Amino acid sequence: MATMSLLSFSLSFNRCSNPIRYQHHKPNLISIWRSSPTCVPLKCSSYGSEPEPETEPETAVLATSTGSDWTYKIAAGISGIGFLETSYLNFIKLTGSDAFCPVGGGSCTDILNSDYAVVFGVPLPLIGLAAYGFAATIGFQLATNKFSFGINKSNAQLLLLATTTSMAAASSYFLYILTTAFPGSSCTYCLLSVILSFTLFFITVKDLGLQETYKQLGLQLLISGLVILTLSTSYTSSRPASSSLAEIEMPFYATYISTSSTPFAQSLARRLHSIGAKMYGAFWCSHCLEQKEMFGREAAKQLDYVECFPEGYRTGTKMIKACIDAKIEGFPTWIINGQVLSGEQELQELAQVSGYSESDQPS
Repeated sequence: MATMSLLSFSLSFNRCSNPIRYQHHKPNLISIWRSSPTCVPLKCSSYGSEPEPETEPETAVLATSTGSDWTYKIAAGISGIGFLETSYLNFIKLTGSDAFCPVGGGSCTDILNSDYAVVFGVPLPLIGLAAYGFAATIGFQLATNKFSFGINKSNAQLLLLATTTSMAAASSYFLYILTTAFPGSSCTYCLLSVILSFTLFFITVKDLGLQETYKQLGLQLLISGLVILTLSTSYTSSRPASSSLAEIEMPFYATYISTSSTPFAQSLARRLHSIGAKMYGAFWCSHCLEQKEMFGREAAKQLDYVECFPEGYRTGTKMIKACIDAKIEGFPTWIINGQVLSGEQELQELAQVSGYSESDQPS
């Protein structure tokens, strides 16, 4: 193999050099250099060998592209979850029905129906629906590298950053409203929206990189300022009406129960009282009243009911210590044998959790 390589190199050298004719005078080196044709440098390699393909840069680019695709697919998926959530809230708003709140009970519905759920007359779920839908569209286009409306990848990334920045700023402001205007209350959908918005923002920042995000810091601060200013102006110009618990003062009043108790309801109430089961509620909570209506007048008097706002409600009012110690997040809340049940409960469910049996019912 070495002999053939040397032969190949020798033949190549002979082809690119002209023979120098001997003359009687001493050859001039400069003339020899000028008369010799310029040869292309040859790479010496073994016979039959091929240049090694340089695949590392391509692999690196492919890995980066694949990682970005997955990032944008995740962003599109999270935006889709937010789109479904806001679609449900818009449906609830249009039909005028109460939202299903696994945690928070009546306070969750009160927050969703408050004046803070409207921005300049536009329902907040409708704004959220548009924001999540736009983020999902941009994320899907970035994941598939198929862009519309004449935008390119750089513009799409900038649009996604602007959108997620505005959503994160709005979520921060709403979280502030939730903790200050509605103390002791909980809203499952509000907290879910906060988690989704911040997750989208951090995913976008991570994909762009800190250096590129820092370059757009001025734009992000401008967008955040405009969002917070818009929300503040909206809530200041339209003061919350009586539907909101944040800006009104309500003196305590006793609720009236219109239904009569059945023998089963009275027997169940005695069973709950005997095991120390407690029902936590608020006088203004419509769901608490509906729960008492299930028991009826006579049975409701036997329940261990804890009123969390016995002195009435006003801005900044906190629940009584018993409700705070029990970590009540919404009304009504049952605590039976250490088990926490949020929201209205059917009597059969309360009977099952309390260990009620038919033998407890008087004949």
